[in-house]
Amino acid sequence: MSTFGAGFLLWVLVLSLLIGVPLSAAQGQSQTQTSPPAAGTQQNPNQQEAPPEAGGPNSDTGPYAIPKKAEEPPPPPPPERPKKIEGMPDYSIHVDVPEVTVPVSVTTKEGQFISNLKKENFRIYEDGTLQTIHDFKIEEAPITAVLLVEFASTNGPMEMDALRASYAFASTLKKDDWVAVVSYDVKPNILVDFTQDKSAVQAALNGLRMPGFSETWEFSALYDTLDRLQRIEGHKYVILVSTGIDTGLRLTLDQILKKVKSTHDITIIPVSIGWLVREECQIHGCTGYSHGMSSLHISEMDYLQGDNEMQTFGRLTGGRFYQPRLAGDFPDVFRDIGQDIRNQYTIIYHPTNAKLDGTYRKLKVDVVGDQGAPLKIKDQKGKDVKYIVNAREGYTAKHTVD
Repeated sequence: MSTFGAGFLLWVLVLSLLIGVPLSAAQGQSQTQTSPPAAGTQQNPNQQEAPPEAGGPNSDTGPYAIPKKAEEPPPPPPPERPKKIEGMPDYSIHVDVPEVTVPVSVTTKEGQFISNLKKENFRIYEDGTLQTIHDFKIEEAPITAVLLVEFASTNGPMEMDALRASYAFASTLKKDDWVAVVSYDVKPNILVDFTQDKSAVQAALNGLRMPGFSETWEFSALYDTLDRLQRIEGHKYVILVSTGIDTGLRLTLDQILKKVKSTHDITIIPVSIGWLVREECQIHGCTGYSHGMSSLHISEMDYLQGDNEMQTFGRLTGGRFYQPRLAGDFPDVFRDIGQDIRNQYTIIYHPTNAKLDGTYRKLKVDVVGDQGAPLKIKDQKGKDVKYIVNAREGYTAKHTVD
């Protein structure tokens, strides 16, 4: 070995002793460095293989440990819509359950409202069949009413009675009431449409000063009023102030009765006027001044028939008939009317006859005591008090064409 080779080996031996690297490793490293990599490749001594469970890019020091997302199942296919047959319309099912609302007033013969009755005290029959009461309530509520007053050129006492009745009714109004005022002779005249302004009602009544025609077409005016009220939701009242005389030729009694029976949620409360004129007719016979120019063929029987017709209007719709005689009676009458229409029982039921056939169904409302025994009402002195049940006599079912 030459002197240069011996010196190199000695230097390597000393260096390995100083850094603790085996000679074989140094020799291997020397051999590695002397053996270049294949052409076109680069090697990193710290490079690691990515584990098969990991995903993501590799760096100079190894892969990022980003778990692979679980493979989500594909979404289910949308449900197939039924194929529409050309020319066939779409249909939907709608079930209409009939419901009947019956306002009921129970008063003493003097007109005092009996307010302590319960649901169990009432029995309601439709065409003789007992019905199950679905809902029952008693309340004092604002009213929706039309004052329909006869104001024609008949005679002074009748005109004064019409004004007394109108002002007495206006005095009972409350701030939440909705009221319209309509007068009639040969046609109805809307003096004020529905309003809650009490002063507007008073102003309309102040306009009743100069009557026009002597004809009194009561049936036509009532028919028109009922027709207008049917467009309004909720329960309504018609305060009919009239002599009951109809001199028109447009409608018959059968036609107006049919209209009254077909109305829903409307109560007619008739107030008769002209008592003094009737007394005069009874004593001296009806003269040319009994009903103005139209009284040529008016007799006492006509007034009695008029009273009977107004009573029928009230009975069919659940309203009481009033016949004040003297001027001082009018405030008391309308005080009773206000009490009747503001304090009442409301019975709601689903009829056992659910047919929508447009037929007229008769109603009967009874008031009973405990366990169905007759109801007995006593006054403060313990005496039995007679009472009156006021409810409409029937209603006309809705008519659905098949």
